[in-house]
Amino acid sequence: MDKKTVRTGIVGAGFSASFHFEAIKKVYGANVEVKGVHALEGAEAYAEKRGITVYDSLAKLLDDVDIIHCCTTASSHEAVAAAALERDKFVIVEKPLTGYFGDGSEDFNGETFPKETALQEALASVGRMLEAESKSQGQILYAENWVYAPSIQKEREIIEKTGAQILWMHGEEAHSGSHARTYAYWKFSGGGVMIGKGCHPLSAALYLKRVEGRARNGKPIRPQSVTARVHALTRMPGFRDEGHIRSDYFDIDDFSMMHVQFEDGTIATIFASDIIVGGIHNWLEVAANNHRTVCNINPNTAMQTYHPAEANFKDIYVVEKIGTKQGWTNPSPDEDWFTGYPQEIEAFYRTVTSGEPVESDSHLAADCISTIYSAYVSAERAGAEVKIETL
Repeated sequence: MDKKTVRTGIVGAGFSASFHFEAIKKVYGANVEVKGVHALEGAEAYAEKRGITVYDSLAKLLDDVDIIHCCTTASSHEAVAAAALERDKFVIVEKPLTGYFGDGSEDFNGETFPKETALQEALASVGRMLEAESKSQGQILYAENWVYAPSIQKEREIIEKTGAQILWMHGEEAHSGSHARTYAYWKFSGGGVMIGKGCHPLSAALYLKRVEGRARNGKPIRPQSVTARVHALTRMPGFRDEGHIRSDYFDIDDFSMMHVQFEDGTIATIFASDIIVGGIHNWLEVAANNHRTVCNINPNTAMQTYHPAEANFKDIYVVEKIGTKQGWTNPSPDEDWFTGYPQEIEAFYRTVTSGEPVESDSHLAADCISTIYSAYVSAERAGAEVKIETL
């Protein structure tokens, strides 16, 4: 069977752009031609390493492609997506989809402004993106890899085939802190750990309730209300910094908890933090009326290795964010596969070439943003319940 050729481009040249490119190389359902990269900084080095062209404007890149990968900071996602959709192009948008990034002032402080403002501005941004998509022949493809992680997709199959009712989910993403310099500031990241890391297990939980609803009566079960707390533990006066976790955040939270109630009265509890050493901690547990599943994304025990001398492992990759390679570790034989990166990109290119329905779409992304910013309002109100406005 002849494969269709899809022309693609990368917008951004940072960490996410790197693993997007690696996932593109693994696409097997289409011939992907990477035309080049456009980025405000780092484009030349990124392009030289991969043998691709540098474009000096987004418009020129859009002239030459069918789809773009939006791997920029979240503050520019809306603008990049809108430009692509206006040209009837598909756009893969990294998480979070969008958000509120301050009032434009240099001294904007994420701790001191009303979170209701963030909620309304974030919802307005989501609304504009959904409207742009509705007018376009292109589509927003929400790059939430947790949705495509093998364990989450296996749970999807279980729910669909057994008619399960999910009663409670709880999950977490945590590690010792983001490596991105801009992550320390709300005006670039749209919030702290609750959006930066909490979006992952939250999106997976929202997705599985959508799956359950569609399987039962053809309609997704959506979030209804949320209570939440956030903390800035590494910025509190009594924090003792021993150098193992990042602690240079300016105005963002480094620990969060969201408790979500769905339309059907069932619940999900989501933790996220930047205070965990020993590698990334990614998991989602599902308690249903007919089964229980632990989706243990990272670390997992597919491989366990003991090594008494760390120096001998200096050229061996173990797992992201691990503090030491000495002693017992859980090397991931294929970390990208376990976390769903190649699967999501493969699925997106099948959508582009054959119109296959996408599991991680703009509506899932919109519910995630609505839930998180409603959670920030709840946290500002010391955990009071806040109704979620879904678009």
